[in-house]
Parts: sequence; structure tokens; C-alpha cells
Amino acid sequence: MTLNRWIAISWTILALGTAASGAIAQQVDVASGSVVQSVLKLRPGEYVWEPDLAPSGPTLLIVNTTAQRALLYRNGIPIAATTVSTGRPGYRTPIGMFTILQKRVEHYSSTYNNAPMPYMQRLTWKGVALHAGQLPGYPASHGCIRLPKGFARLLYGVTTLGMTVVVTDHATTPRVAPTPEIALGKGVPELQSARTSEWNPGKAPAGPVSIIVSAADGRAIVLRNGVEIGSAPVRIEGPVTGTWAYTLRGIDGDGPHWLRMDLSDGGATDRPVPREEWRRFHAPENFRRAVAGVVQPGTTVIVTADSLQPGAPVTCPSAPRSSASAYSGTDRRGHDRIAYRQSGGGRAKEIA
Repeated sequence: MTLNRWIAISWTILALGTAASGAIAQQVDVASGSVVQSVLKLRPGEYVWEPDLAPSGPTLLIVNTTAQRALLYRNGIPIAATTVSTGRPGYRTPIGMFTILQKRVEHYSSTYNNAPMPYMQRLTWKGVALHAGQLPGYPASHGCIRLPKGFARLLYGVTTLGMTVVVTDHATTPRVAPTPEIALGKGVPELQSARTSEWNPGKAPAGPVSIIVSAADGRAIVLRNGVEIGSAPVRIEGPVTGTWAYTLRGIDGDGPHWLRMDLSDGGATDRPVPREEWRRFHAPENFRRAVAGVVQPGTTVIVTADSLQPGAPVTCPSAPRSSASAYSGTDRRGHDRIAYRQSGGGRAKEIA
């Protein structure tokens, strides 16, 4: 499985058929292929988690009740996606924009027979919350948003009280820097001309910086504190397949020191980037200078073969009912990469 068309994770995330039983531990390979292909194959309880794509910045969680999936954005970049189970008929999960009101690692329902709600994050005072739970592949809760336990734990570690959570039933979402209004279908992202350059640092005067380069669009987008502050046409020499990323480790008298992050499981360690590698990228000189003035240690540059155009949203059909298998695993950095549980006509049980 891959996380390479990560920017198109959108609501293409669709549960397929009946998952195989007796699954073994499996990790996520994020270095080749298409995120659309991998996300389409997510089965109930599966998730992807790639926090290194945007190490810091404001976070936004978008839950889609139609697709039964959720996307986590940080600094405007999707860093994770998961299967969910929302409210069943008669207990529909409410649509709208919410904030996290309360967090508890251990919590039990005061309404439904003291049912456990691990890693609970409350969205309303009337009983709607994010928490770990069983994921049968369709809406099955009493209104809460159930998450895979591994994902619920990881999410709990990066959220804060007051963080925005959007619950929507719209089948599309922007691929970069979504806003709650756009996620709810109340706004339309602007289309950009492929040949023009934009630079508006005043839109976000401070904050972490992430840069996305799309070979398909021939364009780079600069995000600061989750807001787009600039973009320009970019030409990349040589073939571009899949997705890879760079991170700025430091700046000294010799200039910036970048590392190329290995996003594949079991791959080599991150390696220094030679100056020759940057010669593949051609952008207007004034844009290059402007970008050089805002990058800082921790800045990430993500290069993808896929399009970032908000005018080409990916549509996701409703998720079919299915049973679920369970995987769990960690990558070489010790991060959980994918985990899910099996429900076989009763209580979920751990298989891996």
C-alpha cells in the first residue's frame, strides 16, 4: 500500500468489498504508486499516518460520513487518513464545525452501559465524541465517531483543546490547505493560472513553512501556518514518479543543509541532499529568492507526480458494508503506519 498521491487522499477513500481474514502484520509503503490506489484499498480499521510530511503547524480533522473516512491536515498538508464508523440511522452524527471540548485517555459512556471510549475527544456536550471503537465498515455508532485504536492514540497525541473538527457529508474536499467552510461545501477554492506567480507573505506573517511541488501541474505552492502564501510555475528535469520529501535540518555559514526523507518501509536512512539535486528544479528567480527568505529548520519540501488542482476534486462513492480484518505495524522510525482490527460476527479481537 502507498501514500504517494497523498494530496489526493480527499474522499477517494472508499472501503472495498470484504476484507480477508487471518491477516498478518503489514506496513505502509509511501514511496511509489498512487495514494488513490492505496486509499481505495483501505479496509475497515485501516489507517495511514505520515507525520513527517508536516512536522508542525495548525491541525484540522475532516470527517466524512458518506465515505466513512477522516483526513488529518497539518500546516495545510494531509498527513494521515483513516477509516471511521459514524452514527447509524436514528443516531446520525451531526454535520458541522466543532471544536475539541474535552480529552480523556480512559473514558466510559454514561449513557450506553458504561461502554469504554478509549482516547475520547469530546465534540459536543450531548454525547458526540471521537474515540477508539469497532469499525464494521458502515455507520454503526450511537452518534460518536469511532476510530481504529492505533489511530485514536496517535491522534490524541497531536490534538489540543479547541482544535477544529469538521464533520461533512460532501463527497469532495480540496487537496491543499482546506478551510472548514470549503470542507462543508460553503466555498470554492480559487483556480490558479499555471504561468503566473503569486507571493503574499502577509496572509500568514509567521509559522512553519511547507512547500509542495507538483510535476503534473508544473507548479509549487508555499504554505505557512496552514495558509497559502505563494505559488509559481516550476519545471523539473527528469522523470518524476511517486512522492518524496526533503526536510531542512539547519542553516549555517555553508548554507542550508537538507535531508531527503526515505518514505518507504525498510528503506535506507535519510540522506544529505547534494547541491546538484536542486538543479533539477527550475523556477522564477524572484520566487526562489522569496522562498529562501522564509524557509527555516523544519521546513519540508514535498515533490509529487500528482496534481494539486482544487478544480479537479476526487469524488468518493458511499462506502459499502463489509467485514473487516486487522493489521498493525510500525515503521523503521517507530511510528505506527497502519493498523486495523477484525470483527467476525462479534467482538473485535486483536490478530497482529
